[in-house]
Amino acid sequence: MASTDSSDFSVSSVSSASARSFLFVLGSSRPDGNTEALARAAAENLPADSTQRWVDLAKLPLPDFQDGRHETGEWPVSDSEALLQEATMAATDVVLASPLYWYSLSAQTKRYLDYWSGWLGAPGLDFKEHMAGRTLWAVSVMSADDEAVADGMVTTLNNTAAYMGMRFGGVLFGNGSRPGQVQNDLRALERAETFFRGAAPLARFPRESVGAAR
Repeated sequence: MASTDSSDFSVSSVSSASARSFLFVLGSSRPDGNTEALARAAAENLPADSTQRWVDLAKLPLPDFQDGRHETGEWPVSDSEALLQEATMAATDVVLASPLYWYSLSAQTKRYLDYWSGWLGAPGLDFKEHMAGRTLWAVSVMSADDEAVADGMVTTLNNTAAYMGMRFGGVLFGNGSRPGQVQNDLRALERAETFFRGAAPLARFPRESVGAAR
């Protein structure tokens, strides 16, 4: 299995020669939370030759995204944004680790995705073309037992991947609220063992999926 890091820095990486490079984007407002624990359990089962990189959005503050597509001049790029942009484009697999907040992504995670909008229009970046064919995954722990309450999150991520021409590996769900409680969710831990195995399908918008089934 792939080795994992124990760094307290905002960015940490585990390097080895591999065709796949996983970026884990931690989007919780609580350090060492249940969602991160489940994500790290899944990462333990990655192939030994894969590369892992972990970024904690709580330690890489981003201002609220401002859409400057129709404005003149250049939008200043902060160190945090530049680091996240580089890490995102270097990854073959982007894993969003976000607790379920109000039936959707956390504010930190949503803000990170908002910045994708700016990167789409950045001169010379070719962000959409670069990310096409790569894979988007997610890990999320919630207090509810019914995973259907997170359908809105799944739809958001699937459609994001579809717009980008990416693959979507789905969401690994777990149950827990108090610190460490996800460790009692044996079904989630079992699914974590095989979550990243196999090839994820190319994401499609719902209308495209319906058309393909006809």
